[in-house]
Amino acid sequence: MPFIPHTEEEVQQMLEAIGVASIDDLFDEIPAALRAGNLPGIPDGMSEMEVGALMHARARQDGRATCFIGAGAYEHHIPAAVWEITTRGEFYSAYTPYQAEASQGTLQLLYEYQSMMTALMDMETSNASLYDGASAVAEAVLMAVRGNRKSKSKRILMPRTLHPAYRKVAHTIVRNQGIELVEVPFDMTSGQTDQAALAAHVGEDFAALVIPQPNFFGVLEPVDALTDWAHANGMLAIGVVNPLAMSVLQPPGQWGEVGADIVVGEGQPLGAPLSSGGPYFGFMCCTQKLVRQMPGRIIGKTVDLDGRPGYTLTLQAREQHIRRSKATSNICTNQGLLVTAATIHMSLLGADGLANVAAACHANTNSLVESLTALDGVENVFGGPAFHERVLRLCVPPADVLKSLAAHNVLGGYDLSQDYPELEDCLLVCATEVRTPEDIDNYAAKLSRILVAQGRAKCPIEPKFDQ
Repeated sequence: MPFIPHTEEEVQQMLEAIGVASIDDLFDEIPAALRAGNLPGIPDGMSEMEVGALMHARARQDGRATCFIGAGAYEHHIPAAVWEITTRGEFYSAYTPYQAEASQGTLQLLYEYQSMMTALMDMETSNASLYDGASAVAEAVLMAVRGNRKSKSKRILMPRTLHPAYRKVAHTIVRNQGIELVEVPFDMTSGQTDQAALAAHVGEDFAALVIPQPNFFGVLEPVDALTDWAHANGMLAIGVVNPLAMSVLQPPGQWGEVGADIVVGEGQPLGAPLSSGGPYFGFMCCTQKLVRQMPGRIIGKTVDLDGRPGYTLTLQAREQHIRRSKATSNICTNQGLLVTAATIHMSLLGADGLANVAAACHANTNSLVESLTALDGVENVFGGPAFHERVLRLCVPPADVLKSLAAHNVLGGYDLSQDYPELEDCLLVCATEVRTPEDIDNYAAKLSRILVAQGRAKCPIEPKFDQ
């Protein structure tokens, strides 16, 4: 709310109506010892103009750097119409349908979102979203433990090629329920999940195998083989995917002989800006047999007594709606505003538009890798097919390179050493469709100069830009 609408006179009238002398009297049950007092550390209030000026100044501190980071959050072009429509009052203020059937427009939009996600993933059902990609992985783990009738285990096989933040969040959420996440190493040559390491677990009782596609390194996993291996060993297959990549890659519903059982991921690539870290939303799809284990909401389409189409909350497995002991989750919002943006974004682009964006991202990433690996002291680490990201090995410490690039307004990538000690000299880079050939040339030129300045490499190209 941009302003408080009540005048002092209106406040006084309300207090008189309920027989209270002041607003403070409404809180007289709080013991004086527990009251915070005047909060001297809180600065005086600012006017709207002053607040606006402060926020613009803070935003300028971020600069206008060219971003090549990726690593789970991607800078994509978002058509202006997406957020112009999303922030209309009809959507902006009604994102959580507690009195659901009174919000037919909101419910219809969520129903359309579910339909789009099931089509994109080739799965049977979708919920109306989760908090983010990381918590969606945790919810999928909990769902697999509940839903796998063939397993009595509370153990999950989780490859180290999954996003490090996703693994940490999942561990934090499930550990107090006695669920163990068993890490699976990756092959240092291919960057894929080590299938030889998986073979060591044949015959053991696990509830599920997590399969990222693409994985954190951008490498495409052998999803057919991994899915069939999981099913052959009595496990559910949990896909963790980039939704944009699914517009050009084999969807999870077609992995292996019968497809993945649960699919989750981060919806940020579908119309959500980077926004200094969020908010984002997570998505979840699954097979029909697991639908009652799905957390959150599911919207259904029906007809009323007069035969007119209508929309309703078909399944609400949240503790706000049913007994806590029967609930599948304590999720208390469906990130509906971000889902609104994603639905509008997918509607505007369509299947062909999403595929074109994915193809442009792939081409730009390949172009970036070509330009950077042309420099002495830079090499591509993992061969084979990839999407979005690539891992590059540098002859100088990546942290020093990134610091120097940032000083020239280039966010050069993600330092892998903090999460993968065996890749301490490696950098994760990404180029989406918004990166131009000039951006890529500028990055290569800046990196070349830094390598020369470090005295470790010769410059094979002439710098093209002076910024």
